[in-house]
Amino acid sequence: MRYVIAVLALAGAVVSGLALQVHYSTATEPCSINEKWDCGVVNHSPFALIGDVPVAAIGIAGYLVLGGLALLRQRFLLHVAGLLGLLFALRLTLIEKYDLLVWCLYCVISQGIIALLALLSLVWLGAEYWRLKRASKRWA
Repeated sequence: MRYVIAVLALAGAVVSGLALQVHYSTATEPCSINEKWDCGVVNHSPFALIGDVPVAAIGIAGYLVLGGLALLRQRFLLHVAGLLGLLFALRLTLIEKYDLLVWCLYCVISQGIIALLALLSLVWLGAEYWRLKRASKRWA
């Protein structure tokens, strides 16, 4: 499971990297599909920065942390970090829906990846809990 989570986290970092590229680009983006789907509008908006740091850069760092926690088998920390990442991504999704009225394809893909990571981290944590519970009953 840790390798599946690490690969998904790497995929999330790549998607965030693509969004970061859009953030710094002035060219027409391949994900500018129509007036409702335009990564450029989202990634050039005031919501694309927290202080001076692009949100996509925070995404890259977050995904790398998640991958590292998975490889280190830090199930509880991974789950907490995954939930925090999911909440952060949900907030950004609400901004796209209600404030910007435009969707970023990379952001939507990232939302799916972080949701899957949060779910898988819960499953992995739960599996370890039940394994330890069964093991403790054998020794009782």
